[in-house]
Amino acid sequence: MNRHGTNDKSQVQVIARAATILRALEEESAGLSLGQIAQRVNLARSTVQRIVAALETEKLVIAATPNGRVRLGPTILRLAASVRSDFVALARPFLEKLSEDLHETVDLSTVKKDHLVFIDQVIGGQRLRTVSAVGETFPLSCTANGKAYLAQLSDAAVEALIGRTYEARTPNTITKLEPLLAELKSVRRTGVAFDREEHTTGICAAGVAMHDPLGNAVAISVPVPSQRFADRQKLIADKLLATKRAMETHMSASAACGGGD
Repeated sequence: MNRHGTNDKSQVQVIARAATILRALEEESAGLSLGQIAQRVNLARSTVQRIVAALETEKLVIAATPNGRVRLGPTILRLAASVRSDFVALARPFLEKLSEDLHETVDLSTVKKDHLVFIDQVIGGQRLRTVSAVGETFPLSCTANGKAYLAQLSDAAVEALIGRTYEARTPNTITKLEPLLAELKSVRRTGVAFDREEHTTGICAAGVAMHDPLGNAVAISVPVPSQRFADRQKLIADKLLATKRAMETHMSASAACGGGD
């Protein structure tokens, strides 16, 4: 009985170490050497070598260079793409309901380093509406969804991620860290961030941030032509918060059902 327990514990430890190695390779497109990985994950190089060899067999990592560097492999990328598409499919009904309730466009985005990438969109029914292409990237500091994400970070983490000064895209753009941090303090209190013609003249937006089932940062935003935003911003904010709560409740229930073995 003790032998079985020891074996189980050892297997779990190997899986945990493998996961740590995979995380160390995240965002390292040029790969890392075994020595670099060992240093980052605080494991012996021989241990890293054994685990990396097993991961290579499953194509979870592959050679990045002829001299021994490795990077994430196609299996990881395929699994990640599957999870992303699953989350988009999960979120879609909530986005559609929000768009229907507001008669406005609703965007879903994810965070990639220091910018946003739009991964889905439901186009609103208004004749005058805003549309951005899925796959388009946006800065964090002057967008509603970007500021909603930044508000989840500490002030020090915000500065480390986006620096202290930002491009002035419109006359309304916040271009320095201090006033941005002051606004993020308000976002942390209310849960909703606003873009008042800071990214694009003539367009305002509200946004909320959350995490997908794997813990990746995502955001939902509602962009609106400026002339009708002021009268509707409270309604939009309330509907966004309700949508976020509904999605989080749904994901928690799904996780509980999936973990009920």
